[in-house]
Amino acid sequence: MKVINGTKLFSLDDKNAILECSNILAKGGLVAFPTETVYGLGANALDAEAVNKIFTAKGRPADNPLIVHIASLSQLNELVLEVSNQVKLLSDRFWPGPLTLVLEKKDIVPDITTGGLNTVAVRLPDHKVALDLLNECQLPIAAPSANLSGRPSPTMAQHVTIDLAGRIEAIIDGGQTGIGVESTVVSLVEDTPTLLRPGGITYEELTEVLDEVEIDPTVKAKVGSEDKAALAPGMKYKHYSPEAEVILVEGEAEKIAHKITELTDDYLAQGHKVGIMATEENSNFYEEGQIQIMGSRNRLSAISANLFRLLRSFDESEVDIILIEGVSDQGLGLAIMNRLRKAAGYQVVKV
Repeated sequence: MKVINGTKLFSLDDKNAILECSNILAKGGLVAFPTETVYGLGANALDAEAVNKIFTAKGRPADNPLIVHIASLSQLNELVLEVSNQVKLLSDRFWPGPLTLVLEKKDIVPDITTGGLNTVAVRLPDHKVALDLLNECQLPIAAPSANLSGRPSPTMAQHVTIDLAGRIEAIIDGGQTGIGVESTVVSLVEDTPTLLRPGGITYEELTEVLDEVEIDPTVKAKVGSEDKAALAPGMKYKHYSPEAEVILVEGEAEKIAHKITELTDDYLAQGHKVGIMATEENSNFYEEGQIQIMGSRNRLSAISANLFRLLRSFDESEVDIILIEGVSDQGLGLAIMNRLRKAAGYQVVKV
């Protein structure tokens, strides 16, 4: 175990890591831990004071609801008013896994955990460290991404350390996460299930289980008022942003490459330091700027896994403009494009 600015950093070789971190959670402290999606910042979901520490550590707006992580379906019954047939169908197919369900909550769940809503977002993660921790502490754990609010989500313990060391009690280093974008969020509160946030479970996979699934308008574009309540994490505020300005270019692959080359030349002529997030297929088009290859258009899982790590890497190279290639919004691409549009603050060039 290492200590960085007062925060304990446990490796998987630390035999007491799970027990010590479980004790921290039981005492109302904060622990960052890996999941199959990104690293989460955990607190006892039923302890309002502990949950409030999450908002303080992250600088997170208090009306942005948290996801509650559970270790078993029996815990779900303790948190929500009804486990419907739709819940059973989705949990049978996708749990453990990167799917979060929004359901009407019981009074046992504090309002601070749900952003003041009468619903709670719950998921059962598919990661050994997360499940070991949940089973050891026997508590539902509220855990948004373990980063400063608005920054790219952390997919490595190093990212958590940069953002939160000195602000939280402990971090468990479980290596790089697999999926790289947060869980899919589906609301089952209304008559028709609604996709509130795309993630590791695709829209197409959801429709294989449910007869009908609506897509919330905010999934593909910035829609509505800042005064409107956020029904799920990540719906209301700017997210996933590195320090540099981000511009997303969408369209056909070849046209994207030509536009990014044109924009790069313009920004370099103005004295800017330019970074480019390129797909493998287009990377040879670019001769200027700092190029990071995010993966192949034919393998979106690789792009998903690399996304936040590459956005953070540009902070280290101190570029001030990042130009990013858009991809198809089918399958996992819907989640990738949702994150990129938010990282760009919806500053999108279409070609």
